[in-house]
Amino acid sequence: MGRGMSPAERTGRPRVGVMGGTFDPIHHGHLVAASEVAASYGLDEVVFVPTGKPSFKQDRKVTSAEHRYLMTVIATASNPRFMVSRVDIDRPGLTYTVDTLRDLSAQRPDADLFFITGADAVAQILAWKDASALWGMAHFVAVNRPGHNLSIDGIPEGAVTTLEVPALAISSTDCRRRAEAGKPVWYLVPDGVVQYIAKHGLYRGQSVESNRDEAHDE
Repeated sequence: MGRGMSPAERTGRPRVGVMGGTFDPIHHGHLVAASEVAASYGLDEVVFVPTGKPSFKQDRKVTSAEHRYLMTVIATASNPRFMVSRVDIDRPGLTYTVDTLRDLSAQRPDADLFFITGADAVAQILAWKDASALWGMAHFVAVNRPGHNLSIDGIPEGAVTTLEVPALAISSTDCRRRAEAGKPVWYLVPDGVVQYIAKHGLYRGQSVESNRDEAHDE
């Protein structure tokens, strides 16, 4: 199918989900969302793309890209349908979704891409860099909380579909705050990520600020 066609149309081409985010740290909410989208849209794989240098978080300290990449690898290792890409980490400069999709489209010209993001991010999508170019690169899936209404005014018809997923009250911000305060993050993030955070002393002694950890950097 063309990148912007209905997600219900099957073409025989591989279907690849793209889930970008800071993943600082990655948590079970990210994994559940990716799994639900994969099942609902018949995705063959989901590629997690840790942000390199976030474009909208320049005012706060972000954990190093390598730490975030390795935590994402650990978190996704048990699911054979989950992959992790370094395209944003290895690209110099700020991270923008349009660049992510261009790079992944070049790597996978045989595939149809489905960009997975939070409903809060979709509401701001028209302000993203080169927003008009995004619709031809991937179909956008807005992960939404049950009972939450999403406005997609101004977005081309059929470019975005919404999917309700189980409401997990987990955020990367809360995970960082708990780790910073010496509180446990067991069962909020995968076990291997808990151990990685402890081994490397991540989030200790930092002032934690809120961020939209469900959204990819525009």
